Amino acid sequence: MGWKSRGSHTGCLFVCLLAIVVSYHLVQAQHCVWYGECQDVPNKEGKKYNCNYTGPPEPLPQEGHDLVMELCPGFDYGNVSLCCDVQQLQTLKGNLQLPLQFLSRCPSCFVNLMNLFCELTCSPRQSEFLNVTQFSSYMDPATKENKTNVLEVEFYIGQTFANAMYNACKDVEAPSSNEKALGLLCGKDAKDCNATNWIQYMFNINNGQTPFSIVPIFTDLPMRGMIPMNNATKGCNESLDDGSGPCSCQDCSLMCGPKPQPPPVQPPWTILGLDAMAVIMWVFYMAFLLIFIGAVLGAWCYRKRRILSEYGPILDSKTINSINGGIEDQGMASCCETLGERFENLLRVVFSRWGTLCVRYPLIVILASMVFIAACSSGLIYMKVIMDPVELWSSPSSQAREEKDYFDSHFGPFFRTEQVIITTTLNSSSIYSPYFGGPDVPFGAPLDKDVLHQVLDLQNGIEAIQAIYEHETVMLKDICLAPLAPYNNNCTILSVLNYFQNSHSVLDHHVGDEFYTYADYHTHFLYCVNAPASLNDTSLLHDPCLGTFGGPVFPWLVLGGYDATNYNNATALVITFPVNNYHNDTEKVNKALAWEKAFIKFVQGYNNTNLTISFSSERSIEDEINRESNSDIVTILISYFIMFVYISLALGHIQSFRRLLVDSKISLGIAGILIVLSSVTCSLGIFSFVGIPLTLIVIEVIPFLVLAVGVDNIFIIVQTYQRDERMPQEDLPQQIGRILGDVAPSMFLSSFSETVAFFLGALSVMPAVRTFSLFAGLAVFIDFLLQISCFVSLLGLDVKRQESNRVDILCCVKLNESNQHKSDGCLFRFFKSVYSPFLMKEWVRPIVIAVFVGILSFSIAVLNKVEIGLDQKLSMPDVSPVVLEVFYLPLKV
Repeated sequence: MGWKSRGSHTGCLFVCLLAIVVSYHLVQAQHCVWYGECQDVPNKEGKKYNCNYTGPPEPLPQEGHDLVMELCPGFDYGNVSLCCDVQQLQTLKGNLQLPLQFLSRCPSCFVNLMNLFCELTCSPRQSEFLNVTQFSSYMDPATKENKTNVLEVEFYIGQTFANAMYNACKDVEAPSSNEKALGLLCGKDAKDCNATNWIQYMFNINNGQTPFSIVPIFTDLPMRGMIPMNNATKGCNESLDDGSGPCSCQDCSLMCGPKPQPPPVQPPWTILGLDAMAVIMWVFYMAFLLIFIGAVLGAWCYRKRRILSEYGPILDSKTINSINGGIEDQGMASCCETLGERFENLLRVVFSRWGTLCVRYPLIVILASMVFIAACSSGLIYMKVIMDPVELWSSPSSQAREEKDYFDSHFGPFFRTEQVIITTTLNSSSIYSPYFGGPDVPFGAPLDKDVLHQVLDLQNGIEAIQAIYEHETVMLKDICLAPLAPYNNNCTILSVLNYFQNSHSVLDHHVGDEFYTYADYHTHFLYCVNAPASLNDTSLLHDPCLGTFGGPVFPWLVLGGYDATNYNNATALVITFPVNNYHNDTEKVNKALAWEKAFIKFVQGYNNTNLTISFSSERSIEDEINRESNSDIVTILISYFIMFVYISLALGHIQSFRRLLVDSKISLGIAGILIVLSSVTCSLGIFSFVGIPLTLIVIEVIPFLVLAVGVDNIFIIVQTYQRDERMPQEDLPQQIGRILGDVAPSMFLSSFSETVAFFLGALSVMPAVRTFSLFAGLAVFIDFLLQISCFVSLLGLDVKRQESNRVDILCCVKLNESNQHKSDGCLFRFFKSVYSPFLMKEWVRPIVIAVFVGILSFSIAVLNKVEIGLDQKLSMPDVSPVVLEVFYLPLKV
């Protein structure tokens, strides 16, 4: 019994002690370390210390319940008692806005981060993982109460929790830059960020956000009587309790399936180490030469033995195809041959009668032609010219164009971009030696402080540009992108000067004494290129890196010519001014265009011998296309003048110096040129009536094209007449009609084929090609119609003038009669007596065929080397300043 009684008392004592220990720990678990906010933090506007408080959690007022549900839903249970008041919850909400911008696209990542800050700020278990190490006394001026500020606290965080939070967030991308978001929130590049240094940076007093020092201590085991905060976390591939889905593959690698492997790059097709196409075509050409040369030699030997002349089979009357055979010896014509002959005879008869009519009634035909030209050309008043490269080269039905139109109509078009690229002529490279140790850092010449001051003057000058649009002043601030307006109306300026708040004084800011400089713009620059979203660098300067417009300025957008990530080696500075663009708002777009015009004029006229400035504007390419077209007008006029002189001299069959003014064809040459131009204007006018806009390519190219085709036909008609002899009992209208009947069918079939070919090109979906094909096809056909009508009538009048010995142009002046005789021209005699006989020699013809097949084989061999696509540089001449400034300089920098 004694042992039993003693054991019973011992058991009761143990139970009591256990209850006391549990009760003690339960009391400790409900212990706070702060409650409410106290004194303002010096030199940190809007930041306050928390008030030290060691009592139990306080019930949260009713107005704070919505905030708890929004920020810390895990604390919302019945009678909410927390270690924070409503003001602290509002401060917490404000502090979470910056990470919210970058991490909210991955719900589980942001929930884990909110869990960390909720436990820190409001947890009723604060005393388990928070240990206050520094205090300061404070007299509340409102209540006259003595309070204690919390100056420093140790935060015991489970390593497991920290790693899980980091793993959920490490793949999240910042939507504005497609870079890892942790690179903006970690104070260093994302590749150097890990779980511990990320949390250490967020709690660092020098980051501009933390009001007092929070020292994170990472451990999974109890330490110094503290139990680390090790709450449950959500992986980026897990759904949340509120129904939110997991993060996307873009922000969570665990959500991605097996990474598709790109198809292996096909090695170049080779044979014996040589390009396969070249080898094949070379073998083909060699085989062709062997067979062809053998066939030529065999035919030559056969002809030498059996046939006296190579034309023997043609002259032999016993062969079917002999030219000396009778009709009875000819084979029966096929159906196609019969139809072809009838069609050709029909065309000959029609054009002969038409030519006779045009020469017999020239004034009526010329007047009708002029009325037709005037009626068609009147459509030019409705002419619209497309200069937008998007409208020129992308099909409205293409997927990319439809997606762009959808985006523009729903979200507005992408920003207009104005850009300045700056290098310096000064050899101002320098070496920066950090005061607190570390290797020397070379700085490129554009990053010299004096150069940066000059660049800032240029940037400020651009900001101050004033343009006038309809009696209204337009400045950059009126059209620029200001993402935080109306709370922050500063324009977005992507410039290295934004690391220094676009301020000369901040650029000159330094910390040091009369002997040493501890920190200056070098220090700030090196910090900001690694943490562009920082609100406060960790050097002694404590200047923000965030741009004045409220966003980060990434170094790869504002620097050029550096190697790898050594931005300090930059050889060029890039300043970009994003300007708002508008969909279907012509007035606002015109304001932007007016400012861009003033911007271009300002930069072109800016004079600083230390800076080399290149620039581009959203309107630069359109302006350059317009400038090219205006300059090409002179080229077109010169080419037409040259062709006019050539036509006048070539058509004029001048027999002697005395008949120079009679035999020249100046008036006929002018008429031919005017007919070509008229056909172009008729084509432009007709399609302008229909509402089809034209492009500058049409204006620049079609005149040359139609000139080539039109001059060809003019020479055919005139020179055929000059070599023809008038038949007995035949007057001039009948002669020209007969000549037109001979040549016009070929001209008609040729022009008709060209017209059909161009109209088939209009099936292309590319607007520039389609428009060009339509205008060119119609211009060629109208040119043919005017040549067989108006030009034939003018030719008849000119022949009458010449036969009556009247001077060209001055038709009223008549010279004395002189004998006229026809003779062949020099060019005609050359081809007839020299070129043709040479080309028809037995040994020349095989060489010509062999050379032609060789050229064809070479062309096929390199055909697969042709690159498909439109390089924008090809749309402008190489000497264009836009090509130099927009395309080449960015590649160099």
